Amino acid sequence: MGKARVRSFAPIAERNARVLILGSMPGRASLEAGQYYAHRHNAFWRIAADLLQFDRGAPYRTRAKALRSARIAVLDVLRSCVRPGSMDAMIDRDSEVANDFRKFFRTHRGITHVFFNGAKAEASFRRHVLPEIDATLRYQRLPSTSPANASVPFASKRRAWRAILTAGRRHRRSRR
Repeated sequence: MGKARVRSFAPIAERNARVLILGSMPGRASLEAGQYYAHRHNAFWRIAADLLQFDRGAPYRTRAKALRSARIAVLDVLRSCVRPGSMDAMIDRDSEVANDFRKFFRTHRGITHVFFNGAKAEASFRRHVLPEIDATLRYQRLPSTSPANASVPFASKRRAWRAILTAGRRHRRSRR
């Protein structure tokens, strides 16, 4: 039996986004739900709800709208890959196909900060995307919100993820 190719889905994004959060590839629970960070133990929505002050138990559309309202976009680096299971470590590196970031950044010209949700997202972006784009952006890796990154306490993750708020604020102030 061959390994199945998995495909990510459309971004959560408005044209006026200032911050981009990049994951690697949605896990099995996310792919089945058609939602970013759908695994019940993934800390992404808990952190986002805490930082942006919305109900983490709200329907997915409401949570996605809260991100868009905060000018935060969410996308995965990879458009498709071969990966048995959900773990980033299981992605067949030779099978990776990146999303079209030239097009994405042309459409979302206000983005100034890119945050990687973990090491795999950063490595894939640097391998497939960074050599291809001419964007002057600020990059920062944040601790993965994945349940596989359970060794990092929630409070530490939340503290690090506050950077998504300060990045947007610094940018807005500099535009005034």
